[in-house]
Amino acid sequence: MAYWLFKSEPGAWSWDQQVAKGAAGEEWDGIRNYQARNNMRTMKKGDRGFFYHSIDEKRVVGIVEVIAESHPDSTDTTGKWDCVDVVAVEAMPDPVTLDQIKTEPALADMVLVNNSRLSVQPVSEREWAHVCKMGGLKA
Repeated sequence: MAYWLFKSEPGAWSWDQQVAKGAAGEEWDGIRNYQARNNMRTMKKGDRGFFYHSIDEKRVVGIVEVIAESHPDSTDTTGKWDCVDVVAVEAMPDPVTLDQIKTEPALADMVLVNNSRLSVQPVSEREWAHVCKMGGLKA
């Protein structure tokens, strides 16, 4: 299993909206960055990801799971962009902020710390476990 971080502006797509989709999940669509698209192309069913609210909140608020591997993004008319489908798994009991992540020496190499603009990014197994613990979850 691989781990990821999915960033979303809460005004555009929020954790609550993701949860409301239930077991059907939702396309993680609208990504127009080649590196983020390529990250989604490597995802497998069952991979897990942090659901991260960007903009003002800047915090990990939940866990999602990939339920459909890379396929054409239904919002793209050019045919260049792909997406995956994700389902909400569990809320983060204690949301973990970017500031908290940045103060943890063990997370100094995390992509979020060094490239916070990338909307879909990998997370190492060690980083995953550390952030889960910070948020009150077992990895």
